[in-house]
Amino acid sequence: MGAGRLLVLCVALAAAAAAPAAGQRPSAVSVGALFTYESVIGRAAQLAIELAVDDVNADATVLAGTSLNLITQDTNCSGFLGTIEALELMEKNVVAVIGPQSSGIGHVISHVVNELHVPLLSFAATDPTLSASEYPYFLRSTINDYFQMHAVASIVDYFQWKEVTAIFVDDDYGRGGVSVLGDALAAKRARISYKAAIPPNSDTDVVSDVLFRANMMESRVFVVHVNPDTGMKLFSTANKLRMMASGYVWIVTDWLAAVLDSSKSSDRNDMNYIQGIIVLRQHTPDSVAKSKFISKWNNMARNRSIDSALNSYGFYAYDSVWTVAHAIDRFLDSGQQINFSVDPRLHDSNGSTLRLSTLKIFDGGEQLLQQLLLTNITGLTGQVRFDSDRNLVQPAYDILNVGGSGSRLIGYWSNYSGLSVASPEILYRKPPNRSTSAQRLYSVVWPGDITTKPRGWVFPNNGKPLRVGVPNKPSFKELVSGGKGPDNASGYSIDIFNAAIKLLPYPVPCQFIAIGDGINNPNYDDIINRISTNSLDAAVGDFAIVRNRTKIAEFTQPYIEAGLVIVAPARRANSSAWAFLKPFTVEMWCVTGALFLFVGVVVWILEHRTNEEFRGSPRQQVLTIFWFSFSTMFFAHRQNTVSALGRFVLIIWLFVVLIINSSYTASLTSILTVQQLATGITGLDNLVASALPIGYQAGKFVRNYLIDELNIPESRLVPLSTIQEYADALNRGPKNGGVAAIVDEMPCVEIFLSSYCKFRIVGQEFTKEGWGFAFQRDSPLAADLSTAILQLSESGQLQRIHDEWFTDPSCGSEDSGLGAVQLSLGSFWGLFLVCALICTLALMVFFGRVCWQYSRYSNSKADGEPGAAAAAAVTTAIVSEMQPSKPRPTRLGSFKELMQFVDTKEEEIKKVMKRRTCEKDNGAGGSSHGRSISSA
Repeated sequence: MGAGRLLVLCVALAAAAAAPAAGQRPSAVSVGALFTYESVIGRAAQLAIELAVDDVNADATVLAGTSLNLITQDTNCSGFLGTIEALELMEKNVVAVIGPQSSGIGHVISHVVNELHVPLLSFAATDPTLSASEYPYFLRSTINDYFQMHAVASIVDYFQWKEVTAIFVDDDYGRGGVSVLGDALAAKRARISYKAAIPPNSDTDVVSDVLFRANMMESRVFVVHVNPDTGMKLFSTANKLRMMASGYVWIVTDWLAAVLDSSKSSDRNDMNYIQGIIVLRQHTPDSVAKSKFISKWNNMARNRSIDSALNSYGFYAYDSVWTVAHAIDRFLDSGQQINFSVDPRLHDSNGSTLRLSTLKIFDGGEQLLQQLLLTNITGLTGQVRFDSDRNLVQPAYDILNVGGSGSRLIGYWSNYSGLSVASPEILYRKPPNRSTSAQRLYSVVWPGDITTKPRGWVFPNNGKPLRVGVPNKPSFKELVSGGKGPDNASGYSIDIFNAAIKLLPYPVPCQFIAIGDGINNPNYDDIINRISTNSLDAAVGDFAIVRNRTKIAEFTQPYIEAGLVIVAPARRANSSAWAFLKPFTVEMWCVTGALFLFVGVVVWILEHRTNEEFRGSPRQQVLTIFWFSFSTMFFAHRQNTVSALGRFVLIIWLFVVLIINSSYTASLTSILTVQQLATGITGLDNLVASALPIGYQAGKFVRNYLIDELNIPESRLVPLSTIQEYADALNRGPKNGGVAAIVDEMPCVEIFLSSYCKFRIVGQEFTKEGWGFAFQRDSPLAADLSTAILQLSESGQLQRIHDEWFTDPSCGSEDSGLGAVQLSLGSFWGLFLVCALICTLALMVFFGRVCWQYSRYSNSKADGEPGAAAAAAVTTAIVSEMQPSKPRPTRLGSFKELMQFVDTKEEEIKKVMKRRTCEKDNGAGGSSHGRSISSA
């Protein structure tokens, strides 16, 4: 019983002693580092990590009272040895691991740290497939290659190249980067045309073989993504294969920048091999802290007799140590303890010497990982902060151009604004601008010491000619004819293609492959599909550039316009005794005649009061109206117009008569001389609206166009293959099993009409397609041949080739005269309406003026009349002028009196009003007025 009490007392004392210790920081925290000591990256990182640990331990504001204990392991550039070294490092109870530098080792070790809950912070493993979703304890403290490959794609797009050859080391690092590069290029409408994989640790012979095969391909833009320690042998081999000459483009990822930065000037004997290449390097902003670090690193390297220099990975290694230190500091500040526990799933099997039981789980690993993700400090590489995908924010690259004994900066790439010549720090203060116009780089000196942008590709030097498909048709051989042999193709399209090929600055051997049996037309869409399936490299012939074909093939500039037209049979129109009435419709004749009479009446009304030629007996005045109206048709009217309104109306009317005469003459000439359409088809609209059968050239796109675009039932369409079938179907007509019209492309129709004169084109072209040469998608040959076609056009050779194959038809087409139609009122109603409105307006002005005169006349009479006798005398005198034999009323108040006033000559009215005014002024009586009027 006493022994039991003693045991309880001891436990209580131990607990009491341990309680204050639990709240204290540990005196030291172990942090591991994994990298290859003797490597380009490892030599820079080793000193950087040691300097960082010293700086952290010397800084009282970080890990106060706790020091970092660094434990390093050499991975020896070996996945197997690296794994063993990582397991040995885990035995030493490290809370975090800085490294590894190899992506391949990173994949393996990430499984270990996932099990043991130890955060892994890599400063050099850039493989994009090292994702947080698969490896939750892996954290990348350098720039992900995902961004580097997008930078490469931006450079390729900036120089407008469409294909690249990817040369990469065949491991996780190389394959992961090239996979992202393919996606990035696809977003820019470019692609990797060939992948040249180099096995790890390959000798010079293997590298030479890989480069030789890559050089046989057409692309001359090479993207190199290999390891720093073996990459330089690639360029020495490429130089021996003469792949560093003009015309080649080399874009190299950041491994080469690490090599160049680490090499001292005395060691740069390989610079001659890499002249003109473009190199990417992680961008690290200049700062005072960075300059001090470089100075400390160089002093330490000099003291240790290290021959290599510092590269950008050293900066990321330095910042990685500080990132871990700040995270551990926050971890301890939150009251967490550094404890390890045994993993029950790890135990040593019987006789095993692996000592798996020594590997322990870090209990605070999850909490420390969260503290790492919350990092937000400013280091040598700029802002150190992680986004939601656990990548560093604001990734950026310097873009270098190697030349002479060094390299020069030609621009930057950032995920914020793309390519620019301004540093990312400046751009971060502005709104992002990824527009094409904002993308800019300084000039580049390319391999071969040239400043002109290389074309980026050549015809593949693999001994294989270009496989060119040619339709072999039974007719229209003037356009294209595929012979039996590979060199027997001929025709207009073939001559254009051969002439364009000769203008290219490089040889392109071609092999023409006839498609079709020569009896039936081949399907043109099937030929284009063969290009997309790589059965053909190109297709030459009368291939229309239409929407569905451009989705699967790349077309050149059109070398001829080939819109769709309608061909129909025509016949000579039969003349008749009443042909002179055909130019106008009945409605047009009636309205024209009515307008002649209307204008005659209007002019008579306007001229009757002032013009003696429009006065006289009623019979004479009616004849005058008719004579004047219809004589204006021939501009032979004898009557002169004296009033302003009459002259104005006559001018407008004569213009209308001129238009009517000209239209009548033209229409009558057309009706009496031109041919008429036998089927009544006058254009596209009534062809579609009719139910008549329509012919088309078999195998061409016309069938799909008529069905899909014009909604014509397939039952109305008749496929035809030869010119003879065209003529026979049109001659038979729809009633005898033929067709009413044929829809085809203009060049084919021109050839057909050159032999058959009794058929004519109806209406206008209703599409605007052109013919071009088809190539595989994104083929650079398409762009180069388009340029060559433009050269042929500018030099006139394109027209000369056209004239050689398209002879003038033996009979004129007279397209515009086909199917002459009667002129209807719809063509002239606007002109007639204007004329009628002007006549109406003139009448309104005339009658307004008459009413005003009548009012003045009445007022003047009332003022000067002394009695009824005088009024009667005045009225009688006025009326007697018009009708001397009839007695007139003595007052002018009725409508009849107004009409009599209107019929009186205006000159007489003015005289009476003038005399009345004078007599009133002189005080004369009404009788004097009567005598004056009578004497007048």
